[in-house]
Amino acid sequence: MKNLITEKETATMLGCSIYKLQKDRRIGSPIPYIKIGRSVRYRIEDIQSYLDSQCFTSTTQY
Repeated sequence: MKNLITEKETATMLGCSIYKLQKDRRIGSPIPYIKIGRSVRYRIEDIQSYLDSQCFTSTTQY
């Protein structure tokens, strides 16, 4: 479970707010998450995969 991080840690890593992560989960999060009881956790590997998929070299790629 060492590769699981909290919402707050995820928000810090992505440079966004916790509220944005919560909103994304309601509408269909691009980053998979895990529910443990009432807690939400993210895998570091899933966050890294998401960030890797957001890399572009040209505006036409987006």
